[in-house]
Amino acid sequence: MKYFLLILFMAFANPNDNGSSRIEDCKCKGKKLYGKVRIVDAFPDFRVRIVDAFPDLKVRVVDAFPDDCGKWQFVDAFEDFSIMLVDAFEDFSIKYVDAFPGMP
Repeated sequence: MKYFLLILFMAFANPNDNGSSRIEDCKCKGKKLYGKVRIVDAFPDFRVRIVDAFPDLKVRVVDAFPDDCGKWQFVDAFEDFSIMLVDAFEDFSIKYVDAFPGMP
């Protein structure tokens, strides 16, 4: 029984997950989190959840020059990365802001 519980624990334990944000240096999975973004229904680069409090990234939607951390310009083609909006099992969470985008 002890071995079963140990194997079960090790199957679900992630040694790289220390409870902190999955975003480091404004990158997730090696991709920068600013630029041109397209919302898709399938096969996204990132699964994103919109929250009101404690986001992993604060996002400001801009019309031009999305060249700083957290600045996103939504496009229909030629995106830098794509996202899918989800309610659970996200890669990271965002909060839309009018000022001071980036890491909280």
